[in-house]
Amino acid sequence: MTETLTKHERNLSAIIHASTFSKYFIPFGNFIIPLVLWTANKKEYEFVDYNGKQALNFQISILLYSILIGMISIPFFIGGLIPNIFDFDHFGFSTFSHLNSVNFHFDSDHFFGPWMIPAGVLVFAQSALFIINIIYTILATIRTNEGQYFSYPLTIKFIK
Repeated sequence: MTETLTKHERNLSAIIHASTFSKYFIPFGNFIIPLVLWTANKKEYEFVDYNGKQALNFQISILLYSILIGMISIPFFIGGLIPNIFDFDHFGFSTFSHLNSVNFHFDSDHFFGPWMIPAGVLVFAQSALFIINIIYTILATIRTNEGQYFSYPLTIKFIK
């Protein structure tokens, strides 16, 4: 396949994949820059069209997975940080008579409770998504520059 692809097509496709790293410098750069490059060149080159769809679908999928993990983790962090939210003594209402004494109490049993296990799993899942994103984007950039068709794992095909 590398014989039929021009150097320009391979470079442009590799740039589309590598431009997803722009999210670390530009907000939503992982969507904007590949989208601009892809839409400007998708009708001219089939290889660029394929790789632009792959890169955008993967970035949208990773965003969706991250949002899902974040939504699942919210109850664990609320339960761990505010374990006695419905206990009226939690806010110190019963100690209004002791206004001159300041008492800070840190209860390690509530902070490092059983909620930490699922929260740790969710932090691990979010970190795994981050690493998967970096590794497969680098791999896609290299393979595309060599002229190979690359498809990302865990990708939902939003753009067909």
